[in-house]
Amino acid sequence: QVQLVESGGGLVQAGGSLRLSCAASGVFFSRYGMGWFRQAPGAEREFVAAVSSGGGITEYADSVKGRFTISRDNAKNTVYLQMSTLKPGDTAVYYCAKASYGFGRYTPYDSWGQGTQVTVSS
Repeated sequence: QVQLVESGGGLVQAGGSLRLSCAASGVFFSRYGMGWFRQAPGAEREFVAAVSSGGGITEYADSVKGRFTISRDNAKNTVYLQMSTLKPGDTAVYYCAKASYGFGRYTPYDSWGQGTQVTVSS
């Protein structure tokens, strides 16, 4: 059974940084693309970033490009989201997810973490 556990969320001032982590278990981690999504209050869940199974290819939402960096450590079964220059509009619950195949904003994701809250104050 796949388990994804996010950590690293919190309260930060605008312009600050946070690094989210997502530890995976119960899955051959290095075979699958991974993604980060977020959901703000009253909004639909949206794609943030994705990384290929080997870590060499990434994709970002336009709203975070240049500010967020997704990476992974397959030896540790962990995917990261480094967030910099945070804005109040980045406030949301952030979820990591495992791709069913491939990776990217349009690929299906079949396992999700419980989410971690990120709050950016102005």
